[in-house]
Amino acid sequence: MRQTTKKRIFDIIQIGRRPDVASRAFDYLLVAVIIVNILTMILETYDRFESWYGLFGIIEILCMVFFCVEYVLRIWTAPLLYPGETKGRAVFKFLISFDGIVDLLTILPFFFLSGFVVFRMLRVVRIFHLFRLNANYDSFNVITSVISEKRNQILSSLFILLVLMVAASLCMYSAEHEAQPDVFDNAFAGLWWAVSTILTVGYGDMYPVTFAGKLLAIIIAVLGVCVVAIPTGIISAGFVEQYTKLQRDAGMSRGTVALNAEAGSGLVGLNLQKLDDRFGIVPLVIIRDGNVILPTDDVVIATGDTLVYYSDVI
Repeated sequence: MRQTTKKRIFDIIQIGRRPDVASRAFDYLLVAVIIVNILTMILETYDRFESWYGLFGIIEILCMVFFCVEYVLRIWTAPLLYPGETKGRAVFKFLISFDGIVDLLTILPFFFLSGFVVFRMLRVVRIFHLFRLNANYDSFNVITSVISEKRNQILSSLFILLVLMVAASLCMYSAEHEAQPDVFDNAFAGLWWAVSTILTVGYGDMYPVTFAGKLLAIIIAVLGVCVVAIPTGIISAGFVEQYTKLQRDAGMSRGTVALNAEAGSGLVGLNLQKLDDRFGIVPLVIIRDGNVILPTDDVVIATGDTLVYYSDVI
């Protein structure tokens, strides 16, 4: 009976299936609580609503109770999220996962509101709760897949950007220090100017006045536009590749097999690693409630899923 209850709670808070009324209701409730909590946090910054601070405090307490209960339930059902793992290891994997960290950082600041400023600032982290509602579907997975696959190119472009900023700061310091000793008083001041210029922010609080400084500023600004465009192009190309791959895999008919995960099939509740180990199946895509899901390590097979995978035997 207890195991059945745990499985039901897991389906409601983790899977998010459209036909499941309770699961969809929980998703909507979660969104509503997050939005109300964020709006309350914003309204608390207005002095004109000072008479409402008491009500805002009650709302925040109720929201925190909801988040705490949700966090405890997710820890309790963690073994179902990571089947095959021991209870302790499953809980640990959840605690260090994206959802687990966001949940903890959402709750923690509430108990330290009068403490360090950093804890009060962490209240903003609760916004990232919204990512969970789309975490298993293509729009969120494409982003993480692109960043993961293009990480070496992105890191290389960021390294080039860093080198350019350091070089620009030192050059500008050398060119402007004598003319503006109070403005460009050290290399870090030049770095601040380089960052605001290369990233096209241009606050205007610092600017060159010498001919050499102005000439360097022109060159650095042009190079900055080119360098900043590099990671943008890499990520854009990655999006095109991912969506092309997704459409190709979803539309493949020759050489692929569609397998329905029904109750009793032994597939339900398995993550992709266990699915590969037990059945030798590596899905190209997973179709769930009409949505195409990219197969990632944290995806758990649910009842009614359709697994599309490549097979040499047709």
